[in-house]
Amino acid sequence: MRSCPPRPFSVAACYSIDDLRRLARHRLPRSIFDFYDGGAEDESTLQENRAAFGRHRLAPRALVDVAAASTAASLFGQPLGLPMAVGPTGALAFGWRDADLHLARAAASHGIPFTLSSSGTASIEAVAKASSGRLWFQAYVLRNRDFFWKMIERADHAGFEALVITVDLPVGGKRERDFHNQFSVPFRITRRNALDFARHPRWTLDLLRRGIPVFENLRGLELAALSATEIASSVGRSYDPAFDWDRLAEVRARWPRKLIVKGISRGDDARRLVGLGCDAIVVSNHGGRQLDGAVATLDALPEVVQAVAGRLPVLLDGGIRRGTDVAKALALGATAVLLGRATLFGVAAGGAAGAMKALDILRDEFLRTLQLCGAASPQGLTADLLRHRFTPKETST
Repeated sequence: MRSCPPRPFSVAACYSIDDLRRLARHRLPRSIFDFYDGGAEDESTLQENRAAFGRHRLAPRALVDVAAASTAASLFGQPLGLPMAVGPTGALAFGWRDADLHLARAAASHGIPFTLSSSGTASIEAVAKASSGRLWFQAYVLRNRDFFWKMIERADHAGFEALVITVDLPVGGKRERDFHNQFSVPFRITRRNALDFARHPRWTLDLLRRGIPVFENLRGLELAALSATEIASSVGRSYDPAFDWDRLAEVRARWPRKLIVKGISRGDDARRLVGLGCDAIVVSNHGGRQLDGAVATLDALPEVVQAVAGRLPVLLDGGIRRGTDVAKALALGATAVLLGRATLFGVAAGGAAGAMKALDILRDEFLRTLQLCGAASPQGLTADLLRHRFTPKETST
């Protein structure tokens, strides 16, 4: 069994996404780290997202010239430096100030899109000004429809390439770590978490000096919760559980550029999205943060890919921590992957340097995987490279 290496004390000493995770865990108060790291209820889906990658093994091709192997790919007819995009993650500035901007710049430097969450802590306009790269805006479907449409109009005016509509969050999941930590949105200091903050003086001094970060794109929207235990989840209470196919069709009609639908795990839903005129699908279970017991995204991917039949790109998120994970997703038919916690841990561990480090690690691992598998490009990652790991059946005694 692999022993756990010691916690690194700097971003420079991190050699894996897990190293960045341990560094972030050390520098953040528990309530903040658990908000990023945790999942819903028993966290079985959170764990299954990772376990699904372990159920597949790579069978590399030998004697292939990979001296000039390239990580380059394309999406929507435009080049990608890597078959990846930074996915939407909210409340980033609770981990590191200006984290959204750091991640947007790091993504641009690697030639991949950055997705700003509607619950991000930088405004649509600030991200557009800070980054020269490809930008996507992820919109949660809000009960306040006027506010929802105004956010989308702002993204349009700022020139965002794509709109990402998240459809797997009609209500918030039950995230019990947040309850135990008294974490709520908007964030508030309680007697319980104040002691934890005192153990992290650098983080706390920044909070006192610069104030509590705010959700810049949700300014003016009522989000306050009386307490984290009085609702199913403090995250999700402003979302609209009545959003349906007709409303999504309205979004398609009103948004003039690429429309990506995130949160799909079924083939029948995927086929219907093709007919609706969507431009891409993200196979996602919200990182295991909402419905516990949901199918792992890698396990759901083949059904969605088969249903789409090449008519639009299929992306995947959930549990990606290694370059080999990216390779396995592509071998099963994904066009690219969205990175969530992997880049979040990086920026939370070290700001701009941590954001770059996370992407550098994944780029190096992915290129190395291509070469070791006998694939000169991401297009060479095909299903014949995979073997499903054999698990012996239990014998009765």
